Amino acid sequence: MKSRKESAKTTLQERIEIVQYALEHNNDYQAAMKKCGVSYQQVYTWTKKYTALGVKGLRDRRGRHRPVEELTELDRLRLKNKRLRHRNEFLEMENDFAKKLRELKKRKQRFSLNRYELYYVAIFELWQTKKYPIEKLCQVAGVSRSGYYKWKTRQPSATEKENKWLAQQITRIFEESDRTFGVVRMHYALKREVEKKVNIKKIRRLMRLMGLFPEIRKKRSEWTRTVPFHIDENIIQRDFHADKPNQKWFTDVSCLFYGNHQKAYLSAIIDRYDMSIVSYVISQRNDNQLVIDTVKNALQTNPNASPIIHSDRGFQYMSNVYQLLKKKYGFTSSMSRAGKCLDNQPIESFWGTLKSEYYYRKEFTSYDELKKGINSYMHFYQNKRYVPKFNGLTPREFREKAS
Repeated sequence: MKSRKESAKTTLQERIEIVQYALEHNNDYQAAMKKCGVSYQQVYTWTKKYTALGVKGLRDRRGRHRPVEELTELDRLRLKNKRLRHRNEFLEMENDFAKKLRELKKRKQRFSLNRYELYYVAIFELWQTKKYPIEKLCQVAGVSRSGYYKWKTRQPSATEKENKWLAQQITRIFEESDRTFGVVRMHYALKREVEKKVNIKKIRRLMRLMGLFPEIRKKRSEWTRTVPFHIDENIIQRDFHADKPNQKWFTDVSCLFYGNHQKAYLSAIIDRYDMSIVSYVISQRNDNQLVIDTVKNALQTNPNASPIIHSDRGFQYMSNVYQLLKKKYGFTSSMSRAGKCLDNQPIESFWGTLKSEYYYRKEFTSYDELKKGINSYMHFYQNKRYVPKFNGLTPREFREKAS
């Protein structure tokens, strides 16, 4: 029999040989200890167990469960119930984890670069609320326990801190734009307001992550044809290109509702060169005076202008008063064909922008409230709404740059 290192683990066969050696030498435990390399206490204990129980006494029963065949009927039922209880607890844990993960995906703003971030947050919250064991939760999530504890003690990286700061700026600008800025305008806003040039793809990812989606325009309703009366030629012919300010103006009247389905009317003129609003008037009456005041304001603000003013075939533009105004100020009048609203596309496009970004998303209880809101949006449109094709300038800035 080979000598063994003291306190080393022994097999059943080795324990039998050690005991037999001790018995053959008249219970000389000291000699067996030196010969086999085990402790005196081990030899003594093994010998006593062998004498009392035989080979069965030398078996290592540490951590051993009794075979099912050795259990009584009651013990078998208890074991079955225990296994079912553990199985149910595990299934309940799996269900709670899936629910928590769905909840976090909806409300959690994840700026971490760790792809298991949501899993770790779910584990932490379930451990706090349900007192589930961390080890079991990690098993359900399919992550390592060491990875979870490493995440729990780590500090945010410089990139994560920058993403969080950038998300705060995007949220602020988005709210200031009344939730109308998309990715492109947000790019120019960040460049202008915080002097930060950010990749458009990154802005899109962060806005999606935070659920910031601008309002989408509603489908334009059909326009009805008008009966021709005292109309002018369509000089524009859908040529919307302008080389300088005050070359081509487009005008129209739009109906707005407030209170108990009461009507107000907004007349505006837009300059095709810089898409700026040259003049606008709000009134509770859709009459000739509304249009006359709009045109007068525009021409008095730009005294040296002699534009082509294009309109649809509204009764105000076909009136005798409008014809007299044209002769007095010397501007050229152009009118759309009947039923062809796209002939007046620049102002129609502006109505779509105004209504989708502001009007459709508000409720106005009074005329004064509506008027105040339109004035506020007009100021925003002229001074704060950055235009991508103008390289991020506002309509007013682009107009001033050209003058």
